[in-house]
Amino acid sequence: MKRDWYGELVDAIKLRRYWIRQVLIAGFASAVAWHFGNLLINKGGLVAAISCALSIRISTYKSFREGFGQIIGTAIGASVALLAVSIFDFGNIAIFTTIVMCSFVARALHLGDVASVNVPVTALIVIGPGISENTALTRLGATFIGAIIAVFFSFFAHPKTPTGRTLELIGSYTKRSANLLSDMAEGVASTFDTGTAGRWLARGRNLVESIPNLRGQALEAKKSSRWLPNDNLAEAEVLYLKSVSTEHIIVQVRSISRSLFDLSIDGGVPERIRRELALALSTASYAVADKAEAEDLEEIANDLRASASVLRDSLIKQTNVIDKEVLVKIVSIVSNLDVIAASLDESSPAITDVLTPDEPAHQKIIEMSWARKLIKKLLRR
Repeated sequence: MKRDWYGELVDAIKLRRYWIRQVLIAGFASAVAWHFGNLLINKGGLVAAISCALSIRISTYKSFREGFGQIIGTAIGASVALLAVSIFDFGNIAIFTTIVMCSFVARALHLGDVASVNVPVTALIVIGPGISENTALTRLGATFIGAIIAVFFSFFAHPKTPTGRTLELIGSYTKRSANLLSDMAEGVASTFDTGTAGRWLARGRNLVESIPNLRGQALEAKKSSRWLPNDNLAEAEVLYLKSVSTEHIIVQVRSISRSLFDLSIDGGVPERIRRELALALSTASYAVADKAEAEDLEEIANDLRASASVLRDSLIKQTNVIDKEVLVKIVSIVSNLDVIAASLDESSPAITDVLTPDEPAHQKIIEMSWARKLIKKLLRR
């Protein structure tokens, strides 16, 4: 029993090792911010620690973005509070005006979720007893200290770079997609019922739900490369394209699982077409599994196209003997396989010519091209 308990604990720690590392780094960084906040500013430790805890992320780019938003939010909140009180004096009108103005300004500047909350919170703190310019400047200085410490400790918050994390996710999701295709191929080759097809569909849906995580991580790698001198923007752009192609593959795999589920309700895959369909799905599984490491993606994509073509030709020959509704569903699977092939070698115009939406506007921070260039120059020295 002790060994089982100990083994489960070790496994749980290994599984959550990245999260545990982030928590420990965030706690240590906040403690350091508290120390330097009190050391450099009278009673500035609490604000510095809060600013650090809110700003620290697993990448330098994200930490700098949140830290910058914290500083801007603090400056705006303090300024609006001082202005409102100077016009309306203390009271309900001053508080109402301050909160409304802060919310509108934060929204207009796209300060991000955390910083947008920081603006009215800062205003409320400043508008409290003892309001003065010194109070506002003290909070701004402490916020700056916390943000700087958060940016520094973000270097240690995760053992992998944003590019490394993106590659890891692409590998993980392609492996899961390949495993699902393999299971569906084995099921089609023998027999499968509605319950089995339902489990395939559930796995396909879970894969699709992971797309925002993959896209966000790839976008972070691309944006991070614009800030850090040791990251290559061209490589990050290529990696982002690979993440988009992986997203397309995931969607097609989910669509195949849905078609097979519908076929299970209609009586399953006809015997006369089962072998070709199973072979095509198996080929797709091997092709997707090789995506992350294969050097010649065009070759494995062509193998999949050939397998899909064999299935298509077989369907054409048996058009008159296969039920029309069943035929439509299998033709849909053939189309899915063609899209997967085009996504594997990234030859589809849907991947190369269509811009994928950038980061949502409500998550953006003020454009800081001048700051980005300055930081790159400083880090190169």
